[in-house]
Amino acid sequence: MSDKYDFKKEYRQLYQTKTDPVVIQVPPRKYLCVDGFGDPNTSREYQDAVALLYGITYTIKMSRTEAPAQGYFDYVAPPLEGFWDIDGKGFDGHRITDKERFAWTSFMAVPDYVTPQVLKWAAEKLRTKKPGLNPSAVRLEIFEEGLCVQCMHVGTYDSEPETIRRMNEFLEQEGYETDITPQRRHHEIYLGDPRKQAPEKRKTIIRHPIKRKAVPVE
Repeated sequence: MSDKYDFKKEYRQLYQTKTDPVVIQVPPRKYLCVDGFGDPNTSREYQDAVALLYGITYTIKMSRTEAPAQGYFDYVAPPLEGFWDIDGKGFDGHRITDKERFAWTSFMAVPDYVTPQVLKWAAEKLRTKKPGLNPSAVRLEIFEEGLCVQCMHVGTYDSEPETIRRMNEFLEQEGYETDITPQRRHHEIYLGDPRKQAPEKRKTIIRHPIKRKAVPVE
């Protein structure tokens, strides 16, 4: 039985959601991040970003006696996540297939002991092992998403608009509205390895920032 720290268990409300929308409060958390543009299905930039995130994560994970980390502990590699938008406006349900215009930030959660010094050390180790990658593209950032709605989407990425529609209907009923801005973006969390799943069985948590609807002044 594994005693490794597991983000999915420690933050159950963030990773263990169902196919019905739910409102959650997302706390500040630390991530490894890579930014880019373009279609993730064809973009070398996106493929390299994913390779970098996994490469840095596993370099840190396997570095019990090497990394300059105070308070080191081993952990289960967390799911890959991503912020996505087109022109800073998220997805309106009609342009989600306009992939060549995507702007994205791919990221993975890390423990608090991962500091800029630890990241620099891991980047240099990865640069030696994978000279074709550019570890300097990886940065540390703390995201505080705050009030959000999320829902499990099962199926292809192109079929996400139907799940988003249900999320919006739920928000309308509960007195909320979507609050997507260039700073608060459409968020996807990929459960399992999509490369090993049939497209119609992929599980993706969709998360949108929200706010309370303004009460009309009479």
